[in-house]
Amino acid sequence: MNNHEIDFKLYGDDMQFVEVELDPQETVIAEAGSLMMMDDAIRMETIFGDGAASSGGLMGKLLGAGKRVLTGESLFMTAFTNEGSGKKHVSFASPYPGKIIPLDLSTIDGKLICQKDAFLAAAKGVSIGIEFQRKIGTGFFGGEGFIMQKLEGDGMAFVHAGGTIHKKELGPGEVLRLDTGCLVAMTGGIDYNIEMVGGIKTAMFGGEGLFLATLRGPGTVWVQSLPFSRLASRVFSAMPRNGGSKGEGSAASNLFDILGGDR
Repeated sequence: MNNHEIDFKLYGDDMQFVEVELDPQETVIAEAGSLMMMDDAIRMETIFGDGAASSGGLMGKLLGAGKRVLTGESLFMTAFTNEGSGKKHVSFASPYPGKIIPLDLSTIDGKLICQKDAFLAAAKGVSIGIEFQRKIGTGFFGGEGFIMQKLEGDGMAFVHAGGTIHKKELGPGEVLRLDTGCLVAMTGGIDYNIEMVGGIKTAMFGGEGLFLATLRGPGTVWVQSLPFSRLASRVFSAMPRNGGSKGEGSAASNLFDILGGDR
């Protein structure tokens, strides 16, 4: 094993957090801002890059940090190390309603490709890199752009997604089509492409967007029922406008809102 062997326990249902148990000198790395609580013997250190065991010196650390910038993340990550004499615990919380997915990378050939903001925490030694989508259509219309996150190693990693999570096993040549924002993660053997919705009327007025993701097996896919972008869009549409409160007003009040009139 090149990664630290960490134990964990999940708590909660819709707003989960993961409690990681560390033996003496074991380390877990996490996104900045994801810490919920930790025992007193845990040392917290800000690090460059992904915290992989073999960083390759200063240049390797700079390259690792640069990869994170390309995926839209911070230059820095946080490492939590147990410097006590017994088992200690550190917990990380979900950033929004959804589920935390624990993944043992050694059981999926050591590689997972996920959306850019899905990574939450991992055992020290897991490498967090980038995965370029080589197809032009996937890059421009895939919802995740040309770049997705790539987790590599043989340890535990934790990713987060919104709503309910569905794990789908695809056989050789089996195809799954889904909304581009609903893709959470997939194993390295999945062929990922983007296809335009058929029919002009469906594309323009169907309300589902112009493009769908097409995944071809063999491999495993994790799908989320509530992408954060969809949640944020609904919250934004419900926000009060012009400094007023948006409630269950009268029919006349709602009519004035629609017509843009003054009250």
